[in-house]
Amino acid sequence: MDAFEWLNGYSVGFGLHHVDFKHPDRPRTPKRSAHYYYDIIRDNGFPLPEEEKPLYGNFCEGFAWSVATASYQIEGGWRADGKGLSIWDKFAHTPLKVGNDDNGDVACDSYHKINEDVDMLRRLKVNHYRFSISWPRILPDGTTRKINEAGLNYYHHLIDALLAVNIKPQVTLYHWDLPQALQDVGGWENDTIVKRFRDYADVVFSNLGEKVKFWITINEPYNVANIGHGYGTAAPGTVIIKDFRPGTAPYIVAHNLIKAHAEAWHLYNDRYRAKQGGIVGITINSDWALPRNPYKQEDIDAARRVVEFQIGWFAHPVFNGDYNKVMKNRIRERSFAAGLPKSRLPEFTPEEVKRIKGTYDYFGFNHYTTVLAFNMDYKNLQHYDADRGVGTIHDRSWLDSGSAWLKVTPPWFRTILNFIKEEYGNPIIYITENGISERGNMNLNDIHRIHYYENYINQALKAYLLDGVDIRGYTAWTLMDNLEWATGFAEKFGLFYINRSDPSLPRIPKQSATHYATIK
Repeated sequence: MDAFEWLNGYSVGFGLHHVDFKHPDRPRTPKRSAHYYYDIIRDNGFPLPEEEKPLYGNFCEGFAWSVATASYQIEGGWRADGKGLSIWDKFAHTPLKVGNDDNGDVACDSYHKINEDVDMLRRLKVNHYRFSISWPRILPDGTTRKINEAGLNYYHHLIDALLAVNIKPQVTLYHWDLPQALQDVGGWENDTIVKRFRDYADVVFSNLGEKVKFWITINEPYNVANIGHGYGTAAPGTVIIKDFRPGTAPYIVAHNLIKAHAEAWHLYNDRYRAKQGGIVGITINSDWALPRNPYKQEDIDAARRVVEFQIGWFAHPVFNGDYNKVMKNRIRERSFAAGLPKSRLPEFTPEEVKRIKGTYDYFGFNHYTTVLAFNMDYKNLQHYDADRGVGTIHDRSWLDSGSAWLKVTPPWFRTILNFIKEEYGNPIIYITENGISERGNMNLNDIHRIHYYENYINQALKAYLLDGVDIRGYTAWTLMDNLEWATGFAEKFGLFYINRSDPSLPRIPKQSATHYATIK
C-alpha cells in the first residue's frame, strides 16, 4: 500500500492500494494494479486471454474491403481550376493553428495524381475506395449560383479510373472542408446550412450518382461539432453566434448536422434511389470506454456516459428519432441549475423527429481506441465536458501510437460493435475508418501497424462470426501519409509513405501495405 516514502514523505505512492492519508481512518482502496496483480497470481503468469486469441474464418460474400482518404488531406490544388476556399484553407493559413504551420495547399497532390493513387489501390487489392468530395471545389461559394465544372471533372476522372479496375467508389459528401463563404455567414451554426447542404448533395447526386452506389453524407459529426466548435482545435476553430451562451455552439452545430444529413438522405431516397440504386448513411465515430475502477459504480456510469455523449449523440436521433435521455436530462438539469431559461441542447420538433428517424441504409462507423472513464464534477461550468461529467485517461500498459489519444485496445472493438448491434436494432455496419499512426523517422517495416490491423480486424471477424453483428465492410485509415489535420504531417497513418523531400511526392509502400493486401 502507499506509505511513508522516506524523504518523499507521502507525496510518492508505490502501493497496490491507495491510502487516504487525509482521513483519520486511513482507508485502503485497491488500484487497478492490484486487480491486475491478482489476475497474474490467479492465472500463474500471462496466458493469452480468450478475447485476444485469433479466430480464423471469413466475412460474408461480397465484403467491402476498402481504404479511406479525405479531400483536404490529400488533394492539394487549393486554388486550382476555380476551387473556392474552405475553412481548412483559412485555418491552416492562420499561424500556430496547425503543427509546424503545415497546410494542405499541395498535400499529397492527388488532384494531379489520379493514376498514382489508383495504382496504390490496385496494389492493396481492395475492391472499394472511400474518398470525399471537396464542397468548395464543386461549389466555390458553397451555393449553386456557380457550379465549377472543372472540379466535377476531377471526380469524374477519379471515379472512371476506379471503375476501370473494378474498384467501387465510396463517396463522402462532407469531410470537414466547409466552403469559407458559408462560414462567413455562420457556417454550421446558421440553420440555413441545412438547405445549403441539401442543394450541394443534389448537385453531387445528379452528376455522379450514375457511377456511385455508396454514399456517406457527413463524416464524424462529433468532431465537426465538438472539436471544431467546442475545443476549437480544428476548423473553423472559433465560435460565431450572436446570442452565444457558454457551451451552446457544439449542440447547435450538431443539431444542424443531423438535420442536414436527414435532408440529404430524403433527397436521395425520393429523387435518386429508384434510378441510381445506391445506399446512403452517416459515419459516426466513437471510442469505447471502460470504468477506471471496474468495481466502482460511479466509474461504470461514467463509462456509459462517454458512449452516450459520443456515438449516442448522433446515432440516437438517426436511428430512434431524438437525443438519448442521458444527454437530454443532464444538459437540461445543468442548464436550469445555471439559471438559463431552457436547455442548451436544442429540441427537435415532432415533425423533425419524424423526418430524422430512420434516415439510414447502414451504420457507418469509425473507431480507433478505448479510454478509461471516471466520474468528474466540473461544478457549474457550462460546456460539453461538464455536461458529460467524465474524466478519461489511458491504461499505461496499452501499446502506444504516434497520436497521444490513440492506444492499441483491440478487444473492445468487438465490444462496441456489439453495443451498436444491441442499441440500434442490429443494423448493417460498414466500418469506415480504423487505423494507427506513427511519428518520427520513417521505418517502412511498420510492424506496429500490421499488429494493429491483424488484431482489430480479427475482433471484427469475431463480432461477425460469433456474435452475429451484421458487418458488410472494413476500411483502413489511410491510403497514404497525409496532412493529419491540426497535427500537420507529423502524424502518419498511411499504408504508403509519401517522401515529402522529393517534389514529385512518390508513394512508397510500407510493409503494412503488403500485409493488408494478403488479409482480404
